[in-house]
Amino acid sequence: MSKIRIYTDESVDIAVARGLRRRGIDALSARDAENLGLTDEQQLLFACGRRAVIFTHDADFLRLAAEWIEQEKTHHGVIYCRQTDYTIGESIRRLRLLATILTAEDMIDHIEFL
Repeated sequence: MSKIRIYTDESVDIAVARGLRRRGIDALSARDAENLGLTDEQQLLFACGRRAVIFTHDADFLRLAAEWIEQEKTHHGVIYCRQTDYTIGESIRRLRLLATILTAEDMIDHIEFL
């Protein structure tokens, strides 16, 4: 069972990925990866290439992930919450908790609401 890797898209403050890394979670932001400006599909493809769950505030990823499942294309998971739902610190705490109870295998083709 593999640990979850988290990739945050550009809708998420880079402090989230940094905070996760400080807590021992393998996390990368779109900014760290120099992926700003990519389409949602390109972001999801990048996350898949890293075998990473994508964390986003962009609801379009919910539709995209569902389309991939219908097309029998595998993704490594999407974690979604609205940007106004949680502070950066609370997002980090909740993501860290998910990373301790779920495995990378659990997240394949899975959509999780933070």
